[in-house]
Amino acid sequence: MFGLNRFFPTDSDYQFMSIRKQMLYLSSFFIVISVLLLLFKGLNLGIDFKGGTLIEISTNNTNISELRNILSPEFNEVSLQEFGDSKTIIIRLQNDTNTESITTVNIVKELIRDKVSEFRRSEFVGPTISSELLLKGLQAVFFALLAILIYIWLRFEWQFGFGAVVALVHDVLFTLGVLSLLNIEFSLSSIAAILTIAGYSINDTVVIFDRVRENLRKFKRIDLVEVFNISINNTLSRTIMTSITTLIALVCLFAFGGHVIKPFAFAMIIGVLIGTYSSMFVAVPTLLLFKFRPQEEE
Repeated sequence: MFGLNRFFPTDSDYQFMSIRKQMLYLSSFFIVISVLLLLFKGLNLGIDFKGGTLIEISTNNTNISELRNILSPEFNEVSLQEFGDSKTIIIRLQNDTNTESITTVNIVKELIRDKVSEFRRSEFVGPTISSELLLKGLQAVFFALLAILIYIWLRFEWQFGFGAVVALVHDVLFTLGVLSLLNIEFSLSSIAAILTIAGYSINDTVVIFDRVRENLRKFKRIDLVEVFNISINNTLSRTIMTSITTLIALVCLFAFGGHVIKPFAFAMIIGVLIGTYSSMFVAVPTLLLFKFRPQEEE
């Protein structure tokens, strides 16, 4: 029967560990770039975390530059972007109170009334609420990673837990770096994507770790590098097929799910790709830092 098992059989003999150092150097480079992006460029925080007023309009063939020239003299911070097509525009304005929000919407309507065919929606998030949402989101990510560490520690050994968390932090930082680089809006749905990526990545890692533990008992006289190669090859078919089927669903969601869901779907696509990579080239090689057997040598 035709299938991916033809290309990734369970008895394959790819030497993944032979390029582990190059992959770790590559990962380290991209993580440093991601951290620098987050420190100096930051994330494009959405209204959920930044606070302010969001207004969606449909224009009469009016471009963004013309609208910006009208609104900029009246507001300190104005952000405009096309939403799906050139006629649909999102306007983001910074303000501090609910009263100001209502006034802001009325002012915007008066200023651009003749340029707009329809005011579709307006939303407001106060600065206090947005700060609390950001804090809660960061707490959710932290406690998720902590719970995963404890779970892996209890199921395997603490060395496995360390390797899993290194891979998870790698996946999260890389994904955030890509979102920062491409200036993709970071909202509550992005937090959900990060948590989903963590769950997906750890699922892949646990499957490989389970085979590593089994092979450590089975091949007691084989060095760790070879045991890890055998373990990754044993689970390769499952890993690739799971990733491809998940990506098919995510690409469809990204293409046809609508503009609101696109940031979530895009973050998930990046997360699935990097999570599959890190399970094999970050989590497993990290185990080589620990000596499971007194007689083994690197």
